[in-house]
Amino acid sequence: MDINLNSLSLKELKDLQSQVAKAVASFEDRKKKQALAELQEKAREMGFSLEELTGAPATRKRTPSAAKYANPANRSDTWTGRGRKPRWFSEALAKGKKPEDMAV
Repeated sequence: MDINLNSLSLKELKDLQSQVAKAVASFEDRKKKQALAELQEKAREMGFSLEELTGAPATRKRTPSAAKYANPANRSDTWTGRGRKPRWFSEALAKGKKPEDMAV
């Protein structure tokens, strides 16, 4: 692949630079994932988990929380009660509704 850099405009050079940066980042990510998979397989062959050998805590995936509240105007719009309050929840409280009124 031969590219004559001198014939490219500034915009084309910047686009090429961006593409190269993305290619380098994705290459490194792929190599890391490949190395991790190989290490996990080798540890498994020896009867261990990689977390046991490295002392790193095992990662766990969180399951989504169940909805606790629903928007009175649109029941499909829900909130788990965690994180920032949605605008509809705050507005309903300001109008005198109680959280129990909006419970699912």
